[in-house]
Amino acid sequence: MKSVGVIIISLFFSSFSWSQSDVAPKYVNEFLNIGAGARGYAMAGAITSSTGDAYSGYWNPAGLARIQQSHAIGIMHAEYFAGIAKFDFGSYIRKIDESRNLGFSVIRFGVDNIPNTIDLYDPSGNVDYSRISYFSAADYAFILSYAQSGLPQLLQSMGKEENPKWQHQWGANAKIIYRQIGDFAKGFGFGLDGGWQAQCKHWQLGFVMKDITTTFNAWSYTLDKKTIDVFNQTGNEIPTNHVELALPRLILGGGRTFYWKKYSLLAEANMIITTDGQRNTLISGRPFSGDPALGIEFGYQNWLFLRGGFGNFQRTTNFIGDQITFQPNIGLGIQFKGFQLDYALTDIGNQSDVLYTNMFSLSYAGVFRKKPVQ
Repeated sequence: MKSVGVIIISLFFSSFSWSQSDVAPKYVNEFLNIGAGARGYAMAGAITSSTGDAYSGYWNPAGLARIQQSHAIGIMHAEYFAGIAKFDFGSYIRKIDESRNLGFSVIRFGVDNIPNTIDLYDPSGNVDYSRISYFSAADYAFILSYAQSGLPQLLQSMGKEENPKWQHQWGANAKIIYRQIGDFAKGFGFGLDGGWQAQCKHWQLGFVMKDITTTFNAWSYTLDKKTIDVFNQTGNEIPTNHVELALPRLILGGGRTFYWKKYSLLAEANMIITTDGQRNTLISGRPFSGDPALGIEFGYQNWLFLRGGFGNFQRTTNFIGDQITFQPNIGLGIQFKGFQLDYALTDIGNQSDVLYTNMFSLSYAGVFRKKPVQ
């Protein structure tokens, strides 16, 4: 019975202890790749070139420069695994001048009220449920974003002039990461992101490089003697302080908007390129793997939006042979007087390990996207 409490805690340590021999494992800081905002979820994340609202600090910081209002706010709450895991996002964007915007975002992804049964037995060996304590395992990210319209001054100083047919935006993120597992472990990290967007008539392009300089997490562990003794008795590995690295990932995007009187249709395709080794993606290799995403957004008079997307393409093998599976998403958006309420139903049919989830997000003021230059 004593091993039950040990297993609960050791499950959270398992993803970190093995990385002592490999400081750059796959899926480091994966909570930063979940997504933010129901619009992005509904389009399977394929909004790198079209994002331009309060959630752009997550998807592509360059999109913040497309916000025309003086203030913008975005909030979102989602729950996974029947409410066991909770994801929260909040952002605030302030216009500095006509071409520059500054933003701040906060992300929390956590599991709360996890029972710690290390002390389940009293000194006499009797089970005492009142001795059970609870802890949380939570990941936090604090993101400071800067975005500006036009080409960077560095390119202009090199003689690069803007093509009047194109509109450009660029932006960058500085992010501080804090991860905590009860009183047992803490991790601190820092990283940088950079992004760019461009629009010409009905076409739009964009890319974002996450973890440009490689984002690090420095982990430290604090286990009391009793916990260490129980870990040894039950055959669990004792974790030690270490540093793990999140390698860069590049996301390329391109899309086109079609207009018919009161209607519009945006179609965008993205390619997510990871550099941390072979993954189970549509394009799988070492060290680069590629995962495509496709999204569409149908709009009516710029106030009602229907969305859909396909992502998370994977190769599976069964008795039929090799097959390609993917995750379909759908969503709805309503925009009225600066407010936008978005809804997304993601992971329909349970194509991945995460059960399907209903998601809602709300934003204010920074929800209008510029219509491409005709």
